[in-house]
Amino acid sequence: MNTARILIVEDEPSIAEVVSLYLRRAGYQVQVAQDGQAALDYLEDSMPDLIVLDLMLPKIDGLSLTRWIRDRGDVPIIMLTARRDESDRIAGLEMGADDYVVKPFSPQELVSRVRAVLRRSQGSAEATAETSLTFNGLMIDPLTRLVTVREREFILTAKEFDMLWLLARHPRQVFTRDQLLENVWGISEYIDPGTVTVHVRRLREKIEADPSNPEHLVTVWGVGYKFEP
Repeated sequence: MNTARILIVEDEPSIAEVVSLYLRRAGYQVQVAQDGQAALDYLEDSMPDLIVLDLMLPKIDGLSLTRWIRDRGDVPIIMLTARRDESDRIAGLEMGADDYVVKPFSPQELVSRVRAVLRRSQGSAEATAETSLTFNGLMIDPLTRLVTVREREFILTAKEFDMLWLLARHPRQVFTRDQLLENVWGISEYIDPGTVTVHVRRLREKIEADPSNPEHLVTVWGVGYKFEP
């Protein structure tokens, strides 16, 4: 039985009902907010373990809500959107969403995404048992999930940290986008490989002195990415 608390923010009652039903059947505790303001009121009192968030919401839109959430923590966010334009999905990911599902979607697929995101965000026993890593002023602590660059602390989302930790634990090993999706997201079949590109870009903006000429997160053209220690 899962004990994770999930907030569904969705203004279409039929979708909210189906998503809530499938997540409860999977054993999760579920709350529903039907607009952005209701979600904000809920979040000001209590942060759930994961948020399923529609982008198109009345009162406060999903992107604005994502920005508000990210300013206060790294609770995982899965976006629900009817928008098929890649730029909309990238905007959500760049603001800190961990994953996205395009409507119409399979409820079973969404449950799989929720399981994968929660599994990665909560961290594995193997990760927490390991000591921190330090590379030329960059420190990565798997126990506190804290990242500092020359003693300056940076807040990473769950997926950003998981990707950085995976790459840093295997210095100079090249990972393809599919391998990163499988290891970080726990599933690769439904996710656009461009999601990896967005997360790498966001990581570079946080930890690299010059994101356009990265020292640690290096692109291996035609293959994927590697970490240079």
